[in-house]
Amino acid sequence: MTLPQAALDTFDAALARATTPPEVWTALCALGRATVPAKLFTVMQIDNVREVAGRVFTSDPVAYPVSGTKPFRYGDWFDQVHKRKEPFVANTLADIAKVFPDHELIGSLGCGSVVNLPIEIGGKVVGTVNMLDAEQAYDPATVTQAMHLRLPAKAAWLAARHWGQG
Repeated sequence: MTLPQAALDTFDAALARATTPPEVWTALCALGRATVPAKLFTVMQIDNVREVAGRVFTSDPVAYPVSGTKPFRYGDWFDQVHKRKEPFVANTLADIAKVFPDHELIGSLGCGSVVNLPIEIGGKVVGTVNMLDAEQAYDPATVTQAMHLRLPAKAAWLAARHWGQG
């Protein structure tokens, strides 16, 4: 299975019209949600020099606003996503709690599964696309679908940089 063609065409047209980073990320969010379930969709930007990450897009600005940065948290998640450049998947809130200190907020939004998809450009992880939904939402087939978002995420990343973010 691949990305839905109609959703990909809509993303392409939205990206072609976009003149601001929020328009770019909104287009990627729409494509992501047309591809896999995602009650919450965010994009993090990685600053590998300063070793911080900051949210540059959110589908829920009340619970997860775009603001500030947070220092890298080294551990298994970091090694998997940043070093091996593999997606991180957790399908229960208990598994999310092992990695993310904001697990209670995540649960309060009705989310209990997550896919963190690294955005790799120039051999480095420059960001992550984060999709969250109900527990058990990301079975292997769904994760395979999410992996098809890697190229559109790179295109969105480069477009957002073009329009002044990144």
